[in-house]
Formats: sequence, C-alpha cells, structure tokens
Amino acid sequence: MKMYRMANTDLEVSVLAYGCMQLGRDWAPGGDRAKATRLIAAAREGGINFFDHADIYARGKSEAAFGEVLAATPGLRDTMVLQSKVGIRFKDDPQAGLPGRYDFSYEHILATVEGSLRRLQTDRLDILLLHRPDALVEPEEVARAFDELHASGKVRYFGVSNHAPAHMALLQKHLRQPLVANQLELNLLRSELITHGLQVNQLGPAFTAAEGTLDYCRQHDVRVQAWAPVANGQVLNPPPEAPAHAQAAAAQVASLAEAHNTTKEAIALAWLLRHPAGIQPIIGTTNADRIKASLPAADISLSREEWYGLLEAARGRGVA
Repeated sequence: MKMYRMANTDLEVSVLAYGCMQLGRDWAPGGDRAKATRLIAAAREGGINFFDHADIYARGKSEAAFGEVLAATPGLRDTMVLQSKVGIRFKDDPQAGLPGRYDFSYEHILATVEGSLRRLQTDRLDILLLHRPDALVEPEEVARAFDELHASGKVRYFGVSNHAPAHMALLQKHLRQPLVANQLELNLLRSELITHGLQVNQLGPAFTAAEGTLDYCRQHDVRVQAWAPVANGQVLNPPPEAPAHAQAAAAQVASLAEAHNTTKEAIALAWLLRHPAGIQPIIGTTNADRIKASLPAADISLSREEWYGLLEAARGRGVA
C-alpha cells in the first residue's frame, strides 16, 4: 500500500482509507465486535492505516465496536490514524420534539469529542471533521472549541466534510489551525466536483455553491477524501433498474479491469486516484473480500484516454 504525508501534519497515511459507518450494525450478541475485528484486520493486512468515523454512525455503536477491538489489542491504536466527525444531530436528540439539525456550537463540539474518545477507548483523535455545514455557524465558537481540543491533546488536526470553498474560507479566517481535509461524495456517478471545471463557457447545468471546491483544496493543501467512492456498488454491479449511464459506467469499469488484469473495485478507485487533486477514497464495504479487491487501485495508473473514457460513459455524453 502506498503512503503519503498529509500536508500541514506529521501523519503518514495510506492512499486508501477505511470508512467505519457500517460497523456496529450487527445486532447479534458479540456480532459488532466480531465484525469490526474481521474488517479492521482485513484493512490493516492490506496496508490501510486510516480509519474514518463519525459520532452518528450507528448512533455511536460503530465507534463503540471499533473501541472494543482497540481495547482488546494493545498497541493497535498507535499503528492507526483515527478520524471522526461532529455536527449532525438527529431528530428527538436529546429529547422528544426537537428537530434534526446541524450544530457547530462550542458546547456540542466538545461534548461530541468526549463521547467519541470514550467509545473509541482512546485519548486522542488524529483528525476531527465538521460533518455538514451549519447554517448558524459562528466561526469564533468553532475556533474556541478547536483551540481547546488542540491544547488538551484530544484532537491533533482539523478539517471539514461536505463543505464548499466559501464555507472553508469563512472558517479558516478565524482558525489558528489549518483545515487539512474535506470529505466529499465523489465517484464516477457523482463527478460534478470534477466536471464543473469542464463547463466553463459552455451551455449546461447551472453552477452550484460547490464550484471550485477541488481547486480550492489544491490551492490550500486540503486533502480531498471521497466518500461512496464506488457509488454504493453501482459502478461495479448495478441493479437491472439502474439508469443507462450507470450501466455504461459499470461496463467500462469491467472492460478496463479485464484489460489491466485487476478487479473492478480497483479500476473505480484508480479513477479517483488518477486525479491530481490527491483524492483519498474512503472505502466502506463490510465484505473483507471487497477490501482485498480494492487494494490494487494504488498501483494502477490509468491513461488520460482511459480516465476520460470512464467519465464519458458515466456522464452519458462526451466532454467536447
């Protein structure tokens, strides 16, 4: 597994990361820990050292299952980079009648980190991300929370998830710490963050607030992380009812997998890795065989023609 140093950190991370959202969803007695143990082992054996969490995944059970594995394996924590997220609050939390909402308040950020550390059974997070933009964000409050978490050693570095350039710029104006990551939905079927840059002075879909996100991240050394990098499997084995462009993308992925003598997972992920923004795919499968099938992506170099051929198939139209 290839590794790199994340900008503005001392973290050496694998080019692929493992997303832990689906851990903690096996309700059989002992099932959560057994599943987490199996999947963490598969990722580590493949050279993956970066594990992505959020406080809301399985309502905390994902972090708790992961923490049980760490507690049972002394020294394992120190071989990993752990990331979690804060900011999404469910309806009826903490009492009935409250709406679903986003919350970047000082109090909620601190309380959430304490909960994540407790469930993960660790004394620190390597990276904390703000999960989704809070319309009521007060950047000074975020900065105060980040300063306190950093000074205490409970969080080493900070970033965002699903944030546009304007969101990041507003936050960064008030933060002492650099934002080191932005986690975004990005795959062959959700390529708008890439294709916005191809639509300058062309007729087509209207621009959105996310225009320029990848360029902003490149300019400011913010690592782009891709969630749902294989579109929940639709670019590997699309269901019969999947739209024509998804079927076409999957066919092109399969054709290139055969040509490169590799797996479909590896091709779909290699498409993201080929982009010069330095995208880190967050794979979230609970199938250990699919983790293994993803690993060759780091060693595949798609040609410019192969990359654009995949984009054309997935969009259902060419770029010129």
